[in-house]
Amino acid sequence: MNQKNADDRKRNSPGENRGNADSQVLTGTFIGNAKGFGFVEIEGWKEDLYIPADRTGGAFHRDMVEVVLLPENGSRRREGQILRVVERTARQVVGTYEKASENYGFVVPDNTRIPRDIFIPREYTRGAVDGHKVVAGITDYGGAGRNPEGRILEILGHVNDPGVDILSIARGYELPMEFPEKVLNQAGRVAREVSEADMAGRRDLRDMVMVTIDGEDAKDLDDAVSLSFDGEYYHLGVHIADVTNYVQENSALDREALKRGTSVYLVDRVIPMLPHALSNGICSLNAGVDRLALSCLMTVNRQGEITDYEICESVIRVDRRMSYGVVKELLEVFPSQEQASGVKKECAQGKAMEQYRQYEGLLPMFYQMAELSGILRKRREKRGSIGFDFPECKILLDKEGHPLEVQAYERNVATDIIEDFMLVANETIAQHFYWLDLPFVYRVHDVPDGEKLQKLQVFIHNFGYYMKAVGRKAAKISGEEVHPKEIQKLLVKIAGTPEESLISRLALRSMRQAKYSVACTGHFGLACPYYCHFTSPIRRYPDLQIHRIIKEHLRGRLKEERMAHYRDILPEVARHASETERRADEAERETEKLKKVEYMEQYLGQCFTGLVSGITNWGIYVELPNTVEGLVHVSRLPGDYYFYKEDTYEMAGETTGRSFKLGMPVRVRVASCDRPSRTIQFEIEEEE
Repeated sequence: MNQKNADDRKRNSPGENRGNADSQVLTGTFIGNAKGFGFVEIEGWKEDLYIPADRTGGAFHRDMVEVVLLPENGSRRREGQILRVVERTARQVVGTYEKASENYGFVVPDNTRIPRDIFIPREYTRGAVDGHKVVAGITDYGGAGRNPEGRILEILGHVNDPGVDILSIARGYELPMEFPEKVLNQAGRVAREVSEADMAGRRDLRDMVMVTIDGEDAKDLDDAVSLSFDGEYYHLGVHIADVTNYVQENSALDREALKRGTSVYLVDRVIPMLPHALSNGICSLNAGVDRLALSCLMTVNRQGEITDYEICESVIRVDRRMSYGVVKELLEVFPSQEQASGVKKECAQGKAMEQYRQYEGLLPMFYQMAELSGILRKRREKRGSIGFDFPECKILLDKEGHPLEVQAYERNVATDIIEDFMLVANETIAQHFYWLDLPFVYRVHDVPDGEKLQKLQVFIHNFGYYMKAVGRKAAKISGEEVHPKEIQKLLVKIAGTPEESLISRLALRSMRQAKYSVACTGHFGLACPYYCHFTSPIRRYPDLQIHRIIKEHLRGRLKEERMAHYRDILPEVARHASETERRADEAERETEKLKKVEYMEQYLGQCFTGLVSGITNWGIYVELPNTVEGLVHVSRLPGDYYFYKEDTYEMAGETTGRSFKLGMPVRVRVASCDRPSRTIQFEIEEEE
């Protein structure tokens, strides 16, 4: 053994620099960094442990590890050393194959958090050539001075082949792409039409006028809405596809749906939770055909209060398949019955008249829907529901998968209608089953992080704003003390001000992530004590799971044995569903980032105006109106030496006094676009 290897081994020895002999050994998840260092997330700890590059103990990103605290050295963040890897999670790596010689090559991981290439001996390359995107299985995790080793399990295609870039991301997140044959066979045996036996004992709502309202390209239609008004009360029906009639508990279909947890909506494809025979077929509420549903029939007064409701198994027949765009256009062109009649008289032909003729019978219901939606939204806002209105994006691709356009996708009256109706149905269902004290899966959103909220309170004070804590003006505030209405009131106060974007983003960052739970602890963001996900059983497993509970209760079958069964399985269902949801969100974001980088390659050297959307020690992030975001590295900020002032969330110049703040408009030039890292670099365009 040479001296360098001996020194490396000594430096990485678990016994070296362990701190005190009685130092506590902790268990957590290692989060790697491209530069070699990392962090360990420990449940119950507010801040992750920093792990220096020479103390990672050979851990890979997302490995479960044992870690010991290092003696405090004056650093702001506490440091640790990994003692051992408890459980390996990275058994496969997706990356690009690079041939090094006739005898071996390397797989360069797509995930930059895995900082070392995977050595592949020639006999395990499966014929891969330079530029092939591959899945490699890890056979040896390597060590000091030695790369991990592996074998190629699958060749996805060449890096330049259409669709391979998105496929690589999907495989990198281990998203299940293909359904097992047993699952497809079971789906193939499902009936194509609703039978008389299926309809037995159900409420027949086929004469009730109802529509689906979805995106133009949606194929899995799992919710329909109906509405009438008797002069005093609105009678709102939310009708959800009864997927459980076709997906029996513990069947191959059910086990696969549980494994997937959710459908995943990538830029160029959907990875469904259920096979298309179900999601686009018998479970989809297509117009003009009989479908089985669970209906939540609500009576709502003019103040938006639910005065009565009924939950029932039903058979429905949707009258029209509507899209958000068409409903929005109808309500803009014909905002009232009187104006619709005026248009009818004035226009004997043209698009407006054609639309009027096509949807004349449904227009009165759409007016009532828009009216009730506004009432429900106002009531929700009055109680303190927080509404962050940051634009989402829509990326249009050509047949080869190349981005043609990146658009900000704004909400409108039609999307509001469906959102408001689904929210009130979810609340009604959750409240009903909470008071029945039955096993259930709730959607919960915990109070904000107290430390982040305190920083927000200090920061907004500079602009003359404040938040009250338990009915008082507070110099110090915590998540437990603040009511969501205070944040909502803050967002109302800052609307239209120069600091709106800045404060809105900081408020959003103080929020925790929503999750699934068997405990009904409330939803902070919606300011409601009871909430669940009931309305999307085609694409979310928790919805499918609670449909089973609802049906068993309605049929009088939820006896003690079944309740014990659900109490046993639901905690794991909730935990797994929360994990698969996060995985799907991350994969969706990564595919969007990739296509945004590819889209901006055509604009290299061109200038745009955007807003500062984030500030860190290493630079400022700027977001363009189409939602594309890029980094201006601190070393490229012009005219001064800049440093990050954490207390005021700004990048400040040392001598000039110039600063960059969140929400500030800036002019930037596109400096570089890097697809492998999915990053865009901007430069500040100085005015002449």
